[in-house]
Amino acid sequence: MNDSAPTKLLLVDDERSLREPLAEYLSGQGFSVSQAESAARARSELETATPDLVLLDIMMPGEDGLSLCRHLVEARGLPVILLTAKGEAMDRIVGLEIGADDYVTKPFEPRELVARIRSVLRRAERAPEAAGEDLLYRFEGWTLDPLKRRLSDPDGTLVPISTAEFRMLRAFCDHPRRVLDRDQLLDMVQGREAHLFDRAVDNQVSRLRRKIEADSRNPHFIQTVRGGGYRFGADVTRAAQGTA
Repeated sequence: MNDSAPTKLLLVDDERSLREPLAEYLSGQGFSVSQAESAARARSELETATPDLVLLDIMMPGEDGLSLCRHLVEARGLPVILLTAKGEAMDRIVGLEIGADDYVTKPFEPRELVARIRSVLRRAERAPEAAGEDLLYRFEGWTLDPLKRRLSDPDGTLVPISTAEFRMLRAFCDHPRRVLDRDQLLDMVQGREAHLFDRAVDNQVSRLRRKIEADSRNPHFIQTVRGGGYRFGADVTRAAQGTA
């Protein structure tokens, strides 16, 4: 992100009485805010400009926020904070499973939202510096490119991977052969207090197994440790970009 340019936010919410005052408040906090009243309008906005972060309501007429969230994290790799109602606990869980970075529950304090926005953006900025993004992870023919967030199978074919799946696989690659419990994985993947979402880890592991295991019911890479969590059962090496 360019330090001289304001952070660009896309606020997607069909409730005008919330969307417009919130956009005004965020603009007053130094953000550049675009608005969309629907997923369709958001997709149109994305064709002309790419935001640094998306604030996304879940319950909207037409395409809902969860469907749009999946597109944002899988196809565009954008950070997403969900705006949810009190009764949407299951939707929050699903949103986190498909890669949303955080959520706030309506009604919320705007200052809290600003703090969460800045926290998510700090995590996004730190990630490239934290673990040598120019080095590839390699395990048994597979390659994970942290710079481009791409996963390739042993034949060199790109395997589509969501932001959440990328973070989970990277956590395993950073700690091969080590047992990681759910709390550790939640901290590595979400970077926030997420103790209420243990099931999100199990579901994310299941999704990732379907991507990398020859038989997801008899996993070789991501092994379940009874009473302990999960272990990545392969040796992982780091290699410079462009090396064979």
